[in-house]
Amino acid sequence: MANKRPVVKAEARNEFGKGAARRLRREWKVPGVIYGPNTDPIHFAVPLLEIETLIRYNGVNAVLELEIDGEQHLTMVKQIEQNVLTLDIDHIDLLSIRRGEKVEVEVPVMLEGEPAPGMMSVQDADVLLVEADVLNIPEEITVSIEGLENGTVVTAADLTMPEDTTLVADGETVIVSISEPEVDEELEEAAAEAEEGGADAGADSEDEGASEGEEKKDEE
Repeated sequence: MANKRPVVKAEARNEFGKGAARRLRREWKVPGVIYGPNTDPIHFAVPLLEIETLIRYNGVNAVLELEIDGEQHLTMVKQIEQNVLTLDIDHIDLLSIRRGEKVEVEVPVMLEGEPAPGMMSVQDADVLLVEADVLNIPEEITVSIEGLENGTVVTAADLTMPEDTTLVADGETVIVSISEPEVDEELEEAAAEAEEGGADAGADSEDEGASEGEEKKDEE
């Protein structure tokens, strides 16, 4: 992540409840709250498009300076509630943080490369819990599966953590496994029977054609 943090301007929120939240959303604003061990809860409203754009480009663990009434608060996105129909953000929780502290966050796991020819990969974990410097949270953790053979299992303990990041999740957590594609024996047998049946039908058709030709010659 870049050292320069995005600054988002918000307004203090003094009205609460579902009615107040609906009014804010009609104005294309998102209600939210800042909380943490170092501060009392601070309720705010932020422009919907601005906060959605920030998360789109900075990820779900985005760190930002939230400016309320001229005062900036260093925060990290902690939880997002989305509308099930529109997928717009309905509410956002921000965690108050301090420079130099470490936080536990879930980081996306991305696969790179292709396994050995004829093999398939199954990803069992798409996020991993780690501890990282709050201003240097990795956007993702990459796992190379290039050329891996049948039976290979990659666990969390096998991964190389980014700088200033330590694994919190169980080291035995399976990230990805490599195996041969399963063959459905019933489907294979049905396909073979269908192919055999088609061949038999073709042979019968040829026999019938030959017989009809011979009968025609006899009539002549």
